[in-house]
Amino acid sequence: MAKIQPKLVLADGTEFVGESFGADVPAAGEVVFNTGMVGYPESLTDPSYYGQILVFTYPLIGNYGVPKNHFAVEDGFFESHRVQIFGLIVSEYSVKYSHWQAEQSLSDWLKAANVPALSGIDTRHLTQILREKGSMLGKIIMDQDIEFYDPNHENVVQKVSPAEVTTMGKGKKRVALLDCGCKLSIIRHLLRRGVEVLRLPWDADISRYEFDGLLISNGPGNPKECRQPVESAKYALANNIPTFGICLGNQILALAVGADTYKLKYGHHGQNQPVYEMDTNNGIITSQNHGYAVNDETLPNDWSPWFRNLNDKTNEGIIHESGRFLSAQFHPEASSGPEDADFIFDKFIEML
Repeated sequence: MAKIQPKLVLADGTEFVGESFGADVPAAGEVVFNTGMVGYPESLTDPSYYGQILVFTYPLIGNYGVPKNHFAVEDGFFESHRVQIFGLIVSEYSVKYSHWQAEQSLSDWLKAANVPALSGIDTRHLTQILREKGSMLGKIIMDQDIEFYDPNHENVVQKVSPAEVTTMGKGKKRVALLDCGCKLSIIRHLLRRGVEVLRLPWDADISRYEFDGLLISNGPGNPKECRQPVESAKYALANNIPTFGICLGNQILALAVGADTYKLKYGHHGQNQPVYEMDTNNGIITSQNHGYAVNDETLPNDWSPWFRNLNDKTNEGIIHESGRFLSAQFHPEASSGPEDADFIFDKFIEML
């Protein structure tokens, strides 16, 4: 029997035939597109992509290879300890790579991680479908078929959160990091600012610990599946503990104050999303990776939208009238992407 040619199959029946350059295994998940030009090692290890098949709109991927598998928090190259995506789709894969830090090809890295990848796909057409119909389920088929998988109907945060409590850094102030799938660059930004970081699992009872401020991290999936982090946010607010949410943390904080969240049509994934600060009208370019947003109209009277997306006017952050509780829907730590929003970390540290 002839081997089936590798292909991506969307839930609406659309098929894209390609060539495998990753692991020859099938995969299923939610298909989303990323508009960034660089940063694939960071994106592929971002826990927020867990359960998703990632499509890069930039036509040439792999040209600068992949750094050494160095997953250290302090000086590592990646955003977690493993490749988090379920599959990768590109237009053209660069077999030859060149970069002074490169230790391996993207193909070899994905094969070692057992993650499938397809090249030779018309990613422009595929992206147009996702923009028109919205992010949808898909599956990469090699020599056997598999069922579709929807990460939005289960608690995938528990799949990417650490199981143990750890402490990093030294400082006069301690930040409790509720790790819902935290990018390591967030921890690096905190450590650079001279604070001690208490890294907690997603479902930790934060009332058992002593700390000066709470940071609720990014993570994958539907925020309404993360009930325990919402309770943790409520505890911090009730006890007047300075609280900062990033990405999923923005949505969790909103749910904790009684606001609502909803699924975006195709989300924001990339390092080139323009937002503006509501009070100042200052614009910044941000790195983003989320499929859900906060409904501004459901915020209580003592809360306000902090940032707004310039493309579709969706919420990009909220802030309490006291200034002690705030969150950003985008990634102020970037990695990869512009560092325009780096000042938000300083704002949080000043509150401690």
